[in-house]
Parts: sequence; structure tokens; C-alpha cells
Amino acid sequence: MEFKKSPDGGWGWVIVLVSFFTQFLCYGSPLAVGVLYIEWLDAFGEGKGKTAWVGSLASGVGLLARLGCGLLYTATVTITCQYFDSHRGLALGLISTGSSVGLFIYAALQRLLIEFYGLDGCLLIVGALALNILACGSLMRPLQPSDCPLPEKTALESAPDRYSIYSEKEKDLEENTNILGKSYSAEETCKSTFGSGGRKQESLLHKSPTTIAHSKETETYKKKVAEQTYFCKQLAKRKWQLYKNYCGETVALFKNKVFLALFIAIFLFDIGGFPPSLLMEDVARSSNVKEEELIMPLISIIGIMTAVGKLLLGILADFKWINTLYLYVATLIIMGLALCAIPFAKSYVTLAILSGILGFLTGNWSIFPYVTTKTVGIEKLAHAYGILMFFAGLGNSLGPPIVGWFYDWTQTYDIAFYFSGFCVLLGGFILLLAALPSWHTCSRLLPKPAPTTFLYKVTSNV
Repeated sequence: MEFKKSPDGGWGWVIVLVSFFTQFLCYGSPLAVGVLYIEWLDAFGEGKGKTAWVGSLASGVGLLARLGCGLLYTATVTITCQYFDSHRGLALGLISTGSSVGLFIYAALQRLLIEFYGLDGCLLIVGALALNILACGSLMRPLQPSDCPLPEKTALESAPDRYSIYSEKEKDLEENTNILGKSYSAEETCKSTFGSGGRKQESLLHKSPTTIAHSKETETYKKKVAEQTYFCKQLAKRKWQLYKNYCGETVALFKNKVFLALFIAIFLFDIGGFPPSLLMEDVARSSNVKEEELIMPLISIIGIMTAVGKLLLGILADFKWINTLYLYVATLIIMGLALCAIPFAKSYVTLAILSGILGFLTGNWSIFPYVTTKTVGIEKLAHAYGILMFFAGLGNSLGPPIVGWFYDWTQTYDIAFYFSGFCVLLGGFILLLAALPSWHTCSRLLPKPAPTTFLYKVTSNV
């Protein structure tokens, strides 16, 4: 299906504004769950690995609220990509900063709410604020398909209407025909079975209006049952065909080696890259950083720098001379190195610097839809992005518990963050190898040298 040409403005800026607030309200609290993680550790008295499941499920998959957030995120990204083409990177950067600004504000807001209303009161107020997403969604108007009339209903889709608008005359005629045929067959049966005694029953059948009415009702019922059975069979066939088409399109997506590498990279990125936003406050406490030294919460630094990163990386993606895929790979590799450096940070200043670097590089979320669009095309964006976001949420859910279990096992975060950095680095290098043209492809695309020819010209004797 082809959409109208992207307006690159107009109502698109309203879409950007409401998408910003949608992500602000939807992801602000889950991303700032590190503040709640400290409270949960004290409230439940469990190990860090088990407690991390609460925060990871709150930001990944597995809860009804996160299912809603996943649908909202995909909707805001898809509709923004439809409205913008030449300024797509900037638009995606602007809307994705909503979650980062939300992280910065909710980190401080949730601490204040816990202080005044306790943990339960804080969660109730945050849930009430999220209801404002309904107002944002009411302003989103998807682009209609390109200037062509809407397709008429197929025979299958109009089947219920066809069944409901039969005229009484046509029904009576068809039912009477069936009844006469039924009576005729009954007559033949009676003749062959009972002989002359059947004639008496035949006369009774034709003379009894009650019997005729009963036969008419029976045939009408049988006809309706047959029609509905046929309709249900056709509907089931259609749904099965849609399911087969979806599976075929999914298989075709994974045959694209860049998409397959992107799928692996985003899964590993979320396993290794998400734990800092959940655990950085506890990392500072485990490193014996005093509360007086915490000028600003580390998670707030991550939030504000993520907003800066999303905006700047989104602007960079619009430059024609920048390969967005390589830019994304660069953020993954640098982020993997920064994660491996966390065990060496033993003071608030170094942790704050690393938090800022990690936050800025996490801003690559703004160019991820851009990369996906360039990889599969705008027509398949919703399908491909839905698959990628599902497994990204799965990575979000697995990352913090794994890091927490490493801490419970070793009583230090060192090995945990080495593991996180390795996951992100591995994903970055896999995507880099898939993006680079192979030697076989390069040699195949090189033009064969043309045979050398010599042209001779006959000169005149004059």
C-alpha cells in the first residue's frame, strides 16, 4: 500500500508534539525505575537478581502496561515516519527525547512522591498521570493511502450484508421450491415403502397446513445454517491466508542479512545497555559513594544526556553524507567500551561522566527507526519494527536480572558490566560485518575490462 507523499510539516508538527508527550508520559516512569529499585530492595529484602525482575518487567515485556507502551511507541514512530521524509531524522529525534525528558523529570518526581505519599501512593499518582495519553492519541491522524478510491468490499466482506438484505419474495420463492422438492421426495419414499397406504399419508401431508408450515421453518433454518457455515469457512480460509502471508513476509524480512544482524544487535544491546539506567544508583551505593556527594542523581544525568543524544544523532541522520547505519554501529561499539569501564569508576565524578556518555549513546534510539526504514522500506516498517521492539523488550527484561545475579554470585558489579559491555560490542560488530559489502559482492559488481581495440584510419595520398 502506497501512502500520500510525506508533507514534511503541517499537521506533522502536531504529530511530533503529541508523540513527544506520549513518550514522556509512557516511558518516563519505567525508565526512571532505578529510583524505585532502591525502595524495592529495602521493602522486599531479596537479592539484587530477583528484585531486578520487578524493574526489568516494568520496562520490558510481561506486564499489561508494558504491552500498551510497546503499542504506543510503535504507533508514534510509524506515524512520524509517514509524515516526514527529508526531516525524518529531526522529527524522530524530537519525539524520542520525550522519554528522556520524562526520565529526567520522573527521577526527581518519584523521589518526592515517595517521600510524601510512600511507594504505593507514588505508583497511583504516576498511573493517573499516564491517562493523559488518551488526549494525545486523539490528535493523531494517519495519512490516507495515495489518491485512489477506497476499494469496494469483497464478496466475503459483504457476505453478512448480502445475507441480511434478501427480500421476502426471494426467500419465499426459494423456500417454496425447496419444500416442494422435499414433498416430492417424501412422496416417492412413501410410495415405494408403504404402497397404497402411503397415498393416504400423502393426502394428509398436502391437506395439513401445520405440516407445511413446519417443513417451511425447517428448510429456512437449514438454509440459514448452510449459509452461515459457508461464511465461517470462507472467513477462516481468509484469516489463514492472512496468517500465511504474515509468516511469509516475516521469513522474507529475516532473509535480509542486514535486518537479521539488526535483530541480533538490538537484542544484545538491550540485554547489556539497559541495566545502567536501572542499577546505576545501586552501583554508586556499592562503590561507597556518599549521599552528600550525589549532586545530581546519576539516573537524571543519564536522562538529560539521552535527550541531548537523541536530538543530535537525529540531526546527524538527516545529512546525506552520513551513513546512518554506520553511525548506529559506532554508538554501539563506543557504548560497549563505556560499559566495560564502569568497574574502574570508584568516585561520583567518574560515575557521572560515564553516565553522561552512556546516556548520550543511548540516544541512538532516535536513529534506530531511521535505520530500520532504510533497511526494509517504509512499507514494511510497522511489521519489521514490531518484531524488533518485541525482542528489544525481551532484552530489557533479561538484562537487569542477569546483572543482578552476577552481583549476588560475586558480590561485585565488575563481571556484570564486563558481560554487559561484551553483549553490546558483539551486537555492534555483527551489524558492522553485515553492513560491509562482502568481497564476493564487490568482485561481482566490478565491471569486466573491455577488450582493447585499435582503430586504424586510412590516410589520403594527397
